[in-house]
Amino acid sequence: MAMLVDRPPKGPQWAVEVKWDGYRLSVHVEPGRVRVVTRGGYDWTRRFAAIAAEARQLGHESLILDGEAVVLDEKGRSDFGALQRALGRKPSLHDPREILFFAFDLLYLDGHDLRRQPLRERRRLLEQIVAGREGVIRLSEEVDADGDEFYRIACEHGLEGIIAKHREKTYHSGRGDWWQKITCRRRDSFVIVGYEPSTVPCAIGRLLLAALKNDRLVYVGGCGTGWSNQESVKLRELLDTIREDKPPVALRRKGAVFVRPLLVAEVEYRAWTEDEKLRHPSFKGLRERADDATVFFLDREQPSG
Repeated sequence: MAMLVDRPPKGPQWAVEVKWDGYRLSVHVEPGRVRVVTRGGYDWTRRFAAIAAEARQLGHESLILDGEAVVLDEKGRSDFGALQRALGRKPSLHDPREILFFAFDLLYLDGHDLRRQPLRERRRLLEQIVAGREGVIRLSEEVDADGDEFYRIACEHGLEGIIAKHREKTYHSGRGDWWQKITCRRRDSFVIVGYEPSTVPCAIGRLLLAALKNDRLVYVGGCGTGWSNQESVKLRELLDTIREDKPPVALRRKGAVFVRPLLVAEVEYRAWTEDEKLRHPSFKGLRERADDATVFFLDREQPSG
């Protein structure tokens, strides 16, 4: 997992690529079967059937790809909301091939654990397998450009940001500075602890959000934009199934409806206020907390305004 930094690192030892906005997955090709596994360890092979089917055709008895499942918009940008809508439909109502898998690392190949190889060697082998493919499995290209210049162009084109990776580092689980993310806007995951009803019948006015601090949930503000009226109604229907009488955080708010802290909102925002509240947050999508490893920690990533 990449560490959030303010500026791209300098030097030829750093490779840069697009930061994709989707679901982080590993694709496991094994003798006799293929598994598509989420970051939280859940088997989502059925949900990404086209990716699993194409992985069987890569020409290797066993391999593990690390990458991101995305849906692209008309300008070729990854769209997390579009991915969620595609996954939410019945298979008969959408083309499963609209969900693409951009592979950016190779961890295992034909009986060989590659995690102790430097990134440049893992990428060399990965490119031999997936470079030039135009199906649902594609290569996440490294860009031959200065990090600052690539970041500027990425933001101008409405991308989420860029990733910088140290070419000489081995593969490590967890978050570290060998992979760095530089986002055009801040974007993190926050636990939904309740909502305020909208004046529109059966809709949501604001989501009430929390982060983790010293291993407990703390309220970090409300989010009232980022959804259509239809999406707002569906979100309220979902939250009403997990209503809770007692608030999960220390918060008193007249008219608020509290819920069990089971769902996570992806939120884009500008910065933090001095009292640790989100500034200009906008809802981008929904995840299940059980499968999300990135709920924001106030005590680990100190906010700044």
